[in-house]
Amino acid sequence: MNKIVSAKEAISHIKDGQTIAVGGFGLVGCPLGLLEALGNHNVRDLTVISNNLGEPGGRGLGKILLQNKIAKAIGSYFTSNIDAVHYVNEGRLEVELVPQGTLAERLRAGGAGIGGFYTKTAAGTLLAENKETRILNGEEYIFELPLIPDVALIKAKKADKLGNLVFSKTARNFNPDMAKAAKLTIVEAEDIVEVGELDPEHIVVPHLFVDLIVKGGNE
Repeated sequence: MNKIVSAKEAISHIKDGQTIAVGGFGLVGCPLGLLEALGNHNVRDLTVISNNLGEPGGRGLGKILLQNKIAKAIGSYFTSNIDAVHYVNEGRLEVELVPQGTLAERLRAGGAGIGGFYTKTAAGTLLAENKETRILNGEEYIFELPLIPDVALIKAKKADKLGNLVFSKTARNFNPDMAKAAKLTIVEAEDIVEVGELDPEHIVVPHLFVDLIVKGGNE
């Protein structure tokens, strides 16, 4: 199976109302080429799972937000984009705030087939409202559900033609967990190499989690 496609073809798989996970911490490790293609794709009412919503002025996911394609955002740090703050205040964007470690673990649980987990993080705060709680060893825990996106858009340093992935330092961030959790994983890779060229010890995401590969730039 040839997994290497154009960004336009890859993004064409995204449909109205789907849940999309987008890798990156700020713009680091963010698949900017795929988001550019998403900006040219006619789609609406998306739920986006991401650490953030890009930056002001339409950088990264900020562009998709300004196109009014995002109905809901699930993530940890949205105030870096003042446009997202305005959208929330105007009632144009629903936000589900999730502590950053919990976000990573919910994605990991989605990829591992775990039905949920208990954590002390956010217990006793507004983020715990309407969630199941339990006392364990004398302390309060809240129950968190896994995140299983329809599509993941992720960024890798290198991919071989099968879809084995290598990442660059902290640009790895949420990308591997999203790749494993999603029903369809689309990778933007800076370099695409022949099978066998990657050191097996450096492969973080094996090819069975990757559906489509797009050649990207070196942002």
